[in-house]
Amino acid sequence: MDELEQLEIQLFLQGIYEWYGYDFRDYAYNSIRRRIWHRVYEERLNSILGLMEKTLRDSECLKRLLLDFSINVTEMFRDPSFFLAIREKIIPHLRTYPSLRIWHAGCATGEEVYSMAILLQEEGLYDKAKIYATDINEKALGIARRGQYPLEVMKKYTNNYLKAGGAHAFSEYYSVSGNVAKFDSSLSKNIIFAEHNLVTDQSFNEFHLILCRNVMIYFNKTLKEKVYQLFHESLTPFGFLCLGDKESIMSKEYYQAISSAQKIYQKH
Repeated sequence: MDELEQLEIQLFLQGIYEWYGYDFRDYAYNSIRRRIWHRVYEERLNSILGLMEKTLRDSECLKRLLLDFSINVTEMFRDPSFFLAIREKIIPHLRTYPSLRIWHAGCATGEEVYSMAILLQEEGLYDKAKIYATDINEKALGIARRGQYPLEVMKKYTNNYLKAGGAHAFSEYYSVSGNVAKFDSSLSKNIIFAEHNLVTDQSFNEFHLILCRNVMIYFNKTLKEKVYQLFHESLTPFGFLCLGDKESIMSKEYYQAISSAQKIYQKH
């Protein structure tokens, strides 16, 4: 039965790739299996083949499936010690460039992108920076573009900000309307939110800093190698690559560890 289920999943993912162009064939098997079955039950179906038929004929079902496949776990200044390391170890290098290009790959709903904008503003670098924030999930990007988040999480975000070396009152960066906190438009003026698929899309610029945190934990080894190659091609000489705390660098010969604890590496 397990072999038959694997075949059904392979056929399903192949069908999505050939019909829609989304490639999940090299995602970690156990993770993608759980999400497929979750969508089967949510659609009130009985089988993976039933979900495949519905998905290929109903683009709205595909959108729901894409939400299942893209995990949007994020927060402002997530892992404050990471952002503190950015301030202390990367910012001095970034000061030496006349302009900066930064890529947040897999930006989800944008909280870490706005965190970077705040950090750059406090360090006097935001006006010369362009931040490219990309994700496969268009719905998540819509939330990111609005820059509006529940007021109830601002206390936690404030604590993260202060632990990350924040220099001001965090409330200076957003306004409150009802139970929503909206971040100031000055933070988004140099941010470009765009859909980009790490699996199928190519490099689109050369960056001084790339952040892709806890995205590749859902990829298998083949796909990880492909994405690392994409990042290597997309980094300037001596550019920085930042990974998530659950990830490890591949192709170590191309990078020097700036902070092994915070998974910050510099391209040779």
